[in-house]
Amino acid sequence: MSTLRIAAVIPARLGSTRLSRKVLREIAGRPMVDWVWRAAHASGLMDPVVVATDAEEVAAVCRERGIPAVMTSTDCASGTDRVREVARQIEADIYVNIQGDEPTLSADFFPPLLKLFERAEVEVATLAVRCPAHEIDNPNAVKVVTALDGRALYFSRATIPFDRDAGGFAGYRKHLGIYAYRKAALERFAALPPSWIEQVERLEQLRLLDNGIDIYVAAAPRDTIGVDTEEDLARAEAMLLRVKDGQARGD
Repeated sequence: MSTLRIAAVIPARLGSTRLSRKVLREIAGRPMVDWVWRAAHASGLMDPVVVATDAEEVAAVCRERGIPAVMTSTDCASGTDRVREVARQIEADIYVNIQGDEPTLSADFFPPLLKLFERAEVEVATLAVRCPAHEIDNPNAVKVVTALDGRALYFSRATIPFDRDAGGFAGYRKHLGIYAYRKAALERFAALPPSWIEQVERLEQLRLLDNGIDIYVAAAPRDTIGVDTEEDLARAEAMLLRVKDGQARGD
């Protein structure tokens, strides 16, 4: 894998319906996008690590903090489209799409994700964790079921697999929305029209499965707090403040 050039792209759209201007909201003294960029950069596995945005205000904040930013079109319908646009400006073998609203990511999330590409058959990779009990029935916590080789069989907002006999199954896996693509797979994905199952579940990754493009799933070191609400923001800040306090004490 050391011979592969890996670029990381953090799509950072300023307009957000659920939490206004969230990528610039301050968390524990830094804008949210700064936390995400620092985690990716600290892994040392991806170069460059850039923020992709259509908002000059986001780009300006990034420049102030020494974060590389690439301006992308306002016509991009999704973060994947924004990553594809960056891929046409920055040459790499693999592109990592990192959500701009995941401030609790840390550097150790990226080695298991990228290690999957040591297998020649892997075109697209993502991460999952054991689903916390309180999120098993939450449609906002997307569940994934995989084959024995780690290949995703299905993603759903429903509770899958269904425990028909109520036998106490507890091995549900929660999908984390971080993706890595070989360049050809990224181009093919972005060129495909939305599939019917993607539109039903409102899950973009199902477009890949619907078109015969396999996604392989690695185990993430821990869960994250994706920020969509003020409550999420408060939980993420509390967690990051604990981390900063521990670092200050040398824990």
